Amino acid sequence: MSITGAMNAAITGLRAAARGTEIVSNNISNALTPTYGRRGMELSSLGGGTSGGVRIDSISRHMNEGVVADRRSANAAQQNSQTAVDFFRNLEDIIGLPGDPNGLAGRLATFEQNLIAAASRPDAQERLAVSINDAARLLDGLGTASRKVQDMRSSADAQIAQEVGALNTALGQVQQLNKQISKAMSRNMSSPTLLDQRQAILDTIGAIVPINVVPRENGSVSIYTEGGAFLLDDTAVTIGFEKRNLVTEFQTLDAGTLSGLTLNDQDLRISALGGGSLGGHFAVRDTYGVDAQKQLDALARDLVERFADPAIDPTRSPGDPGLFTDSGAVFDPADEVGLANRLSLNIAVDPAAGGEVWRLRDGLGAATPGFAGDATLLNELRGALDAPRVPSSGSFGTGPRIAADLFTSFSSSLATTRASAEQDMTFTAARVTELTQMQLADGVDTDQELQNLLVLERAYAANARVMKAADEMLEQLTRF
Repeated sequence: MSITGAMNAAITGLRAAARGTEIVSNNISNALTPTYGRRGMELSSLGGGTSGGVRIDSISRHMNEGVVADRRSANAAQQNSQTAVDFFRNLEDIIGLPGDPNGLAGRLATFEQNLIAAASRPDAQERLAVSINDAARLLDGLGTASRKVQDMRSSADAQIAQEVGALNTALGQVQQLNKQISKAMSRNMSSPTLLDQRQAILDTIGAIVPINVVPRENGSVSIYTEGGAFLLDDTAVTIGFEKRNLVTEFQTLDAGTLSGLTLNDQDLRISALGGGSLGGHFAVRDTYGVDAQKQLDALARDLVERFADPAIDPTRSPGDPGLFTDSGAVFDPADEVGLANRLSLNIAVDPAAGGEVWRLRDGLGAATPGFAGDATLLNELRGALDAPRVPSSGSFGTGPRIAADLFTSFSSSLATTRASAEQDMTFTAARVTELTQMQLADGVDTDQELQNLLVLERAYAANARVMKAADEMLEQLTRF
């Protein structure tokens, strides 16, 4: 080998060692980055005979795509479970646990207890006033719960719009990266950084919608949901959604008053998107929130109907509302939706509306106060709460129940549902953690990278010695 050939070979070795050192450095610094694929350098011999050296053929990227797909699916399930848990926790805070004096069941119990106290001293105006205040507090609790449920549905609708926008943007980015990666591969160029970027975007999409990623020619990928909807083949689809600024109890997807999704302007079944955070927000808006509102309205209807019996208060005229009204009017069973938010005290006993508290004792239709010691009506009102009756609506079964049982049943059922959702979230979170660890363990091994670094250092030193020896030979030759 000539001196020039030796120097050229040493230069290629130095170049390869330097590039390898850079790769090792990147691998170690990104060892805990989930979307980073471990880099490897592919080398081949350069020339032969009187010359030599090494050629850097490519920088390869190593990633276990099977583990990545499993982790992505688990993350989608976790996001879906997290959305459900957040809703049920918030709703439980609003409704209150059984025994919570500020919860709905606790407010009902306080109202009943003070009706008993008022019946023991019907002449005490302050006890009548306390009972009226407790009744108003119970109705305020129902109304507040109804409004907050709709607030959560409105928030879910806004989150859907935000995630649809993020999904469309991400699909467009993957389409562009597909083109860049295919272009690089057609020129026999490696593109590990582009592959990292694409995986990060695919993870973002996978958290919103569970997806399957199918590799295509020249390094591009196609994306379709686990429900079977294509999101990207050669070009990305456009997901459509119309946001509502405010969602009310009267608006539902089934009624056509709330927006669903479109795919390239064609209606898309929500189930085609599977789980993920997007499916979770749809569940909050169209299932969990709607069911919670139905239960609240059923509780409100039960209260109205318990006190609407004409036998309880003979002073009422036919067709007049009872103690609890639908915005001051008689409740119409055909107009139950949103009743929890419209429930109000009869103005005859509401001091804030010019009513008199003594009518709680003497009757809603009484023109003048009656005998102050008569507790008959107060006992009838209390008895109405304890009278077993079959609920007219709601998911409370078909057996007769007292009012307290209905409120407690709602709180208990909510606690059970929340606990079940938390259990699902714990399982999915553990699965994400385990699969993430598997992916990282299959990625960069820092011990192995440090060993590679030692090999590269020796290779660099060996090539440097060759350069030094060649330089000394040239110096000797040029002396003569």
